[in-house]
Amino acid sequence: MAFKHYFKATLRWFHQQKPGSGAKLYPKSHRISIQGKTDLQLSAAKAFKGDPKLYNPEDLLLSSLVSCHMMSYLYVCSKNNIEVISYTDNAEAVLETGPDGSGRFVQVDLYPEVSISDPTKIVLALSLHHEANRLCFIANSCNFPVRHHAVCSVC
Repeated sequence: MAFKHYFKATLRWFHQQKPGSGAKLYPKSHRISIQGKTDLQLSAAKAFKGDPKLYNPEDLLLSSLVSCHMMSYLYVCSKNNIEVISYTDNAEAVLETGPDGSGRFVQVDLYPEVSISDPTKIVLALSLHHEANRLCFIANSCNFPVRHHAVCSVC
């Protein structure tokens, strides 16, 4: 039996110019509210005339993948009695845009660097990234490849 979990978000945007000033270039900055959490200030990416100081949807998609993979990885490590000491990832995403203004992510590369306590479990710890990817809610929702380039060391 599948369980459904529901998530809600509220987006707020207001035209920041005087009414009647035209719609040639709308400002991209806006606010996302999720009940009980700090509001997120967002904009478009700088390449799309947004405020480069604010997060953008592309940042958040990549961040969601990195975070979800890490949490899935920690879960499978705990099931396999692997003590993770540290976890770092410097992920990259590739977005392609077309002449008509459409676009899509074509790939994401994760570069997890994991430190564990037991030197006899390095091979297992590396292999668990595949299991973590299989379990990751966000990766399962993407229509592009999420590749892993993991390294593991002993701390």
